[in-house]
Amino acid sequence: MKQPVQIDTPFITLGQMLKEEAIISSGGQAKWFLRETKVLVNGEPDDRRGRKLYPGDTIEVEANGSFFIRSNRTETTD
Repeated sequence: MKQPVQIDTPFITLGQMLKEEAIISSGGQAKWFLRETKVLVNGEPDDRRGRKLYPGDTIEVEANGSFFIRSNRTETTD
């Protein structure tokens, strides 16, 4: 089952998401972690810590689970 990752901004980077979900303890570990661990973003391998993740994106982190980006933002119309 995919775990939702709630964001209040238009996007979150892959490195930020890994830290937010306590997969890594600091942002400095992201580069090393992504080199050593298979990560799929929307089914495609990705190792860029700066990869922007948007609501609707799915992330699979080897040995850590699957995640789904969701937005907390409410759209306002005038």
